[in-house]
Amino acid sequence: MQKIKTALLSYGMSGKVFHAPFLELHPGFELMGSWERSKKLIQLDYPTVTSYPTLEAILDSEAELVIINTPVATHYEYAKQVLQAGKHAIVEKAFTTTVAEAQELAAIAKAKGVKLAVFQNRRWDSDLKTVKQVVADGLLGEMVEAEFHFDRYNPSLSPKLHKESANDGAGILKDLGPHLIDQALYLFGFPTTVYADIRTTRTGSLVDDWIDIVLYYPDFRVRLKAGFFVREANPAYVVHGRKGSFLKHRGDVQEDELKAGKKPNLDDWGTEPIAKEGLLHTVTDGEVVRNNIRTLQGNYYDFFEGMHQAIVNDSIEPVTALEGVQVMRVIEAAIQSSLHKKGIDL
Repeated sequence: MQKIKTALLSYGMSGKVFHAPFLELHPGFELMGSWERSKKLIQLDYPTVTSYPTLEAILDSEAELVIINTPVATHYEYAKQVLQAGKHAIVEKAFTTTVAEAQELAAIAKAKGVKLAVFQNRRWDSDLKTVKQVVADGLLGEMVEAEFHFDRYNPSLSPKLHKESANDGAGILKDLGPHLIDQALYLFGFPTTVYADIRTTRTGSLVDDWIDIVLYYPDFRVRLKAGFFVREANPAYVVHGRKGSFLKHRGDVQEDELKAGKKPNLDDWGTEPIAKEGLLHTVTDGEVVRNNIRTLQGNYYDFFEGMHQAIVNDSIEPVTALEGVQVMRVIEAAIQSSLHKKGIDL
């Protein structure tokens, strides 16, 4: 199998937890190393790789694929340099800080003939995969409404300054918002109108930390909510159709297991406990049924498999730059909607 030489732009939590373990597991990638500015940690976990002192050192290296997993405000600048150097790129969410930046990166990748993907890994969460299957199988009938939550209880400010300082990449809209928005667009397509309310609720916060976004589709609505004062979590996914409903609490185990140091595999990785199964209440063959249904297995490995196929076989990226642009369009519309207190047509 052709191995793709890959480098990270950071070896903090995301590099250590979400990227390196899957690059190690997948036989089609070779982890070259990471740019490390102060703490030199990657060689403690992967002794044979390189700790690069600068971005230029990575651009001058044999790396073919670079993962931009730095703070959001730096994504555009670093991704542009990577693409212009003729290297493939994966950019974490939020893709960029503006639609214009996202469109420019997509144009550069096309001109250079390289692959550009957005790391929307939560498409491969066990819970979202299950919701998608329920909707695709028509178990709920014609859509009426859906509501997705990313709830947390964490009133304290983050110790990471880039998350709490007033910069273009900070705030919950560009942190948890891209997950919710991408999942909605992945399941239901691009909306016609966006209405949003964006607030700051934590004492001393300089950035938005509560969002309520409504996506308008011709025949149904999708509501997306996230905040830091939800001690008792709502179901993460509530979907109502003309035949029935599906309710699912957030149950994907991958992030917690990765943070605990567990290594992913291709067998039972991403398997939720039975207690987290979603509730389906609908009509099947003329009879009302109300029972839990099996949760599908999640695995972020599938994103990396998709990226390998895209590079080696020139197939479509697992999450395309265009899809990243569409998410940024919704984010920009949400900002304008909250500012002017009105719906924004797309």
